[in-house]
Amino acid sequence: MTKDNGKKNLNRRQLMATGSLAMAGLALTTRLARAAEAPIVNTRYGKLRGLAEEGVYSFKGIPYGASTGGANRFLPPQPPTPWNDVRDATAFGNRAPQTDATGFMEEEVVALDRRAQSEDCLRLNIWTAGIDDGKKRPVMLWCHGGGFTGGSGANVRYDGAMLAKKHGVVLVTVNHRLNAFGFLYLAKLGGEKYADSGNVGMLDIVAALNWVKDNIAAFGGDPGNVTIFGQSGGGSKVTTAMAMPQAVGRFHKVIAQSGVSLKAITPDEGTEIAAKLIAQLGLQPNQVDQLQQVPFQKIIAALGPMGPAGRFGPILDGRNLKSGNGAFDPVAPSLSANVPMILGSTLTEITFLNSTPLDPIDDATLRADVKRGLKVDDAETEKLIALYKKDFPQADNVRLFQLIATDNWLTANVALVAERKAALGAAPAYVYHFEKPTPVHGGKLGVPHTLEVSYVFDNLDGPTDDIITGTSKDRYPLADKMSRAWTNFAKTGNPNVSGLPNWRPYSARDRAVMIFDDQCKLVVDPHAEARRTIAALHVRQGQTSA
Repeated sequence: MTKDNGKKNLNRRQLMATGSLAMAGLALTTRLARAAEAPIVNTRYGKLRGLAEEGVYSFKGIPYGASTGGANRFLPPQPPTPWNDVRDATAFGNRAPQTDATGFMEEEVVALDRRAQSEDCLRLNIWTAGIDDGKKRPVMLWCHGGGFTGGSGANVRYDGAMLAKKHGVVLVTVNHRLNAFGFLYLAKLGGEKYADSGNVGMLDIVAALNWVKDNIAAFGGDPGNVTIFGQSGGGSKVTTAMAMPQAVGRFHKVIAQSGVSLKAITPDEGTEIAAKLIAQLGLQPNQVDQLQQVPFQKIIAALGPMGPAGRFGPILDGRNLKSGNGAFDPVAPSLSANVPMILGSTLTEITFLNSTPLDPIDDATLRADVKRGLKVDDAETEKLIALYKKDFPQADNVRLFQLIATDNWLTANVALVAERKAALGAAPAYVYHFEKPTPVHGGKLGVPHTLEVSYVFDNLDGPTDDIITGTSKDRYPLADKMSRAWTNFAKTGNPNVSGLPNWRPYSARDRAVMIFDDQCKLVVDPHAEARRTIAALHVRQGQTSA
């Protein structure tokens, strides 16, 4: 497909998505008219009315916490207010306040949730094949991508119907606080009242896990068998949860796709960020309480001018994150030593970003891009390029840059987290590498960030999935294998399923990596010298501990 044709298809999809909202409204009216036939589930806080479609029950926009605005802003989540009538749960809730994403490939933008924003955003969504039937289906709680600053659990590619219907799990997606609302460290400026402010976005996820523990049995789920999983920022969230005392014990398995958490933001850096935001809003450092009264739109507007100074994420506050430098630095968290995990990345993650070159580049540009992107000198640049030319002899210059930049961004850290997890010797870490390229955009994207999500959710025919995966029938066998591996891991802690080679756990001695492609294979320590070179670079640059 040419780039122009790709844009035409995207425009077609955008029009379809817009039109589908109106159609969805009509369909919803019809469904509500048949409310007596709709599934109703009783939760601790009141009854919910959902939808039943093609063997799957869905319940959307369920409040698991109170509004986070006003006096609740920057504070730990509070329980939702119970209700007396049957509450409609047929539509997604509001997004958490955020700036709309920019800089992503257009194939991703069409899938993003554009619903209204509100601080009354603590909502979760459930898909299940049975309600109140006494069965104990494994629960999979998905944390959305978007770093710690954006995104939504209502992204159309996160629809859980196929995993519920075909693979017998209860799928949950979650919205929670983001950016300054979820990770603004105010303890040093505002005192004890704000002691948890730098991690309330993660405490929201803990609250969702607590809600699942108390209520998921009514939706056919097993509260004693919960897997938390996520991609990109979602992977960082689930690996952060592995180091949080409040979260550990509420989940039993972890899957981190193209995202891991190593170091947290220090209290000093967090305080500096908070002071800059307060100043941007025209307040004084001692006016922290007044931040709770500023309209959320004004806070969002103030984030853009801060640039890199507005970095948000979990804070090493000594309460919610206590030891080392963060979740997995310098070692894996012992709190979750007994929790098995899957983690991995894609071959050319970096093509997800619009700043990544997709068209041919010459030798001089390749050297300049590697030198600038990895912050290395001329000798190190030449060494890296030589290593990747040896490992990928068919790759042209632009693909070589994409491979090097991807490993620097994500793949090397995945290997490091897996190694540290395995070193605990208590539960396995299974590592994968997704390598099936997409034919869209003329094949220039290779295997970008987020591509595997459609395969994991078995959603190749979703409203926007073929925009990123293409339309060929050769996609289906791989989606079947990956979705079965993920759900079997959720059920048993073991991802091995028929059709895959034996998937051994990762260790420093046996660095086994499952390659997901048309022909899946297990490889020991792929591109080992390149991995070691980039790992050493990260230590020298202070990105990780030795």
